[in-house]
Amino acid sequence: MTSPSSRNSTQASAPPSTSATATFANSRLAGLCLVFFLAAGFLTVLYAVTVGGVSLTKPPVTWSAFLDGKTTKQIADSLADTPIPQAAAKLERGLSWLAIGDLGPRVRQGCARWLFLTDELTVYKHAEANALARAAELSQVKERLARQGIALLVVVVPDKSRISDQLLCGLRRPAAFEHRVDDWIKALSGVNVLSLADDMQDPQERYFLRTDTHWNEKGADVAARAIAQRLREPGDYVLPAPTLQMRTEVSAVVRRPGDLVRLAGIDWLPAGLQPPADMMRPTRFVEVGATQAAAKDPSAPAADTGDDLFGDTGVPSIAVLGTSFSRNASFIPFLETALGMRVGNFARDGGEFAGAAHAYFNSASFKDTPPKLVIWEIPERSLQRPLGSEPAIWPLDGGK
Repeated sequence: MTSPSSRNSTQASAPPSTSATATFANSRLAGLCLVFFLAAGFLTVLYAVTVGGVSLTKPPVTWSAFLDGKTTKQIADSLADTPIPQAAAKLERGLSWLAIGDLGPRVRQGCARWLFLTDELTVYKHAEANALARAAELSQVKERLARQGIALLVVVVPDKSRISDQLLCGLRRPAAFEHRVDDWIKALSGVNVLSLADDMQDPQERYFLRTDTHWNEKGADVAARAIAQRLREPGDYVLPAPTLQMRTEVSAVVRRPGDLVRLAGIDWLPAGLQPPADMMRPTRFVEVGATQAAAKDPSAPAADTGDDLFGDTGVPSIAVLGTSFSRNASFIPFLETALGMRVGNFARDGGEFAGAAHAYFNSASFKDTPPKLVIWEIPERSLQRPLGSEPAIWPLDGGK
């Protein structure tokens, strides 16, 4: 008969169970992985700072900046740009999307896999003051252009979340945004403004891309026609006789990757694991020659058939400023077709409210060959954004 003491002795000397051994091994593996990533992160940061020229802070480093947390934020942002944190962030974004459908802080998903930019749903601090400041600055620029004999048409592109609100589903667009475009237009003093929202109200149409912030070709075409119609109305600018005739053709179906997928950080995933991309038939524009009106008027500017907008074949009298809306969905060719003439495109990707205007009004192109008309495209979502380090549209103290 086995005594209690012998049983205890037997239990004490028994080897560890298989599950305990596996747990211990997994813990050691997890620890080794953690040590590896910490070491790899440290080495990549060390290399980036000592060899790669990465600066952890932006001078000058002040005591007040340190107390406000700005210095530590700069260090964190700089460290995030090194390879290991970038790879980890990329992996996290992909796994979050696949596991729970999370698209990160900049993108939100409505119904039918429609994606929306968070900026369009965000109420900013001092929103009304920001919008009024931009209205005042634009009114001043209008006066300065008028002194040079240059007309101005401001075109406000409505939010995707305004026009496609039936696809927001669980997303909430603040009620305060309902009248913000109308209120901003009222604040402009004597400026010719066109809001495109009224031209995009057909419930049977889609004017924006599903996975992109921008309009589709339907939206771009509607916008171009609305602008041409406004310019034909009596006003500060008399639209010249058409000098260009265009023919359109429909191309084969192509896949259109959306910028919201890239912004969500999941564009690196296989196409089948991403939100369904837009499929579209891009329009081809073919110049078929000058119009009869241009042929009868030898003094009319010749159509520009080259790549250089300001080549020997003629200088466009219309300059388009704005954002990537003017650089997407063939907006400029649609506008040229609607107007019957070439235009100069000076829009800038990411230009927001003032980026393109600041660059153009201080450029040699404007100073040497000023236009007769400036069409200024502004997204609704840019009106109330924080002013921050936004450049002055045009240094008015040096105006003539």
